Amino acid sequence: MNSITIRRPDDWHVHLRDGDVLTGVTPYTARVFGRAIIMPNLVPPVTTAAMAEAYRRRIMAAVPASSGFTPLMTCYLTDATNPADLADGHAAGIFTAAKLYPAGATTNSASGVTAIANIRRVLAVMERIGMPLCVHGEVTDPDIDIFDREAVFIDRVLAPLLRDMPGLRVVLEHATTSQAVQFVDAAGPNIAATITPQHLHLNRNAMLVGGIRPHAYCLPVAKREEHRLALRRAATGGSGRFFLGTDSAPHARHMKESGCGCAGIFNAPHALESYLTVFDQENALEHFERFASLAGPEFYRVPVNEGLVTLVRSDVRIPDVLDAAGTAIVPFHAGETIGWKISSMS
Repeated sequence: MNSITIRRPDDWHVHLRDGDVLTGVTPYTARVFGRAIIMPNLVPPVTTAAMAEAYRRRIMAAVPASSGFTPLMTCYLTDATNPADLADGHAAGIFTAAKLYPAGATTNSASGVTAIANIRRVLAVMERIGMPLCVHGEVTDPDIDIFDREAVFIDRVLAPLLRDMPGLRVVLEHATTSQAVQFVDAAGPNIAATITPQHLHLNRNAMLVGGIRPHAYCLPVAKREEHRLALRRAATGGSGRFFLGTDSAPHARHMKESGCGCAGIFNAPHALESYLTVFDQENALEHFERFASLAGPEFYRVPVNEGLVTLVRSDVRIPDVLDAAGTAIVPFHAGETIGWKISSMS
């Protein structure tokens, strides 16, 4: 097969940042994806419906007029989140979902939730109204090895939470482990997971062999090869429990290549092609549309996009660096050649 046409996909997890970087990176996402779940970890974080509405306006100002792109806003949960504001924002169509960041787990998460017990009233409201909870699934205990934090979170936090609140609808975002795959496979229909392109391509050697590779560093970190292979089987298997969420996270080049490099991989410019490369390698092209375009809308209970995207086999060299409105950012696959490109959108 030398070409493939699918319904226009959505990105169910993306960071667009703010200010000039927002202006520079948003067109990459809006060019390809019909909708995207927008992460709220700005400074200050997006914690109220009013802040989300204001952020949406800033995003739309950066969206090319002809793209037809729709940002789907999320609420950054804190220990002090107001359940009424959250529910009202959801009812008004401002909030599509809420985001759980354990405090200190990743970029701009210092204001996150310090203990799940502190948001039980919020989660009870979300369970009642059917509002999805997007989860950064890592514990932050200093005694837990960073490579084990996702598996421990599932055992200590997520599994008990879902036993107590079986009606809560949860997306385990950017799954990185075989334990996450097993958990989602064994769970009911209220549980799903997103998978990033980087976690399908990279294991932890990509970060550490031959020197520290800051542009392969993200959170959750890439794990052992056995986990990467489990993710590839999950993504390409056609189950519908796993779907596209890039976790595209731009950082300035000098902030990545520093004494304390930022976590995040900017994959938006060629994310769809990167995913398709994996499905091609796994001889699973027949399942690509389900992963990229159908399973996410099914979980989020929204219509599938009407547009179509066609990709064709073609060697494409990824630039070493991109300019995002004055900020130099190194993209995923920088300097590499991938074998697919988008040929048309309708």
